[in-house]
Amino acid sequence: MADKRKKAAAIKYESTKDNAPKVVAKGHGIIAENIIKKAEEYGVHIEEDPDLVEVLAKLEINEEIPEKLYKAFAFILAELYKINDR
Repeated sequence: MADKRKKAAAIKYESTKDNAPKVVAKGHGIIAENIIKKAEEYGVHIEEDPDLVEVLAKLEINEEIPEKLYKAFAFILAELYKINDR
């Protein structure tokens, strides 16, 4: 039986010190709800992508995303730039 609880992962990227975005939080259930709540409180964009969160959940905290995910993140960043009108 599949786990139907809410899942979330948070990523962070600092271009001056990171080679790639890295996972800074992840969890399911109440932890996922708290991650989402904090993102909303701070005005952080929330992208709902169940496949992507499944992959991110397999990474360790502070682990950079693998190169095979760069294309997915490039798409998300492009969408964010459109939203922010940059």
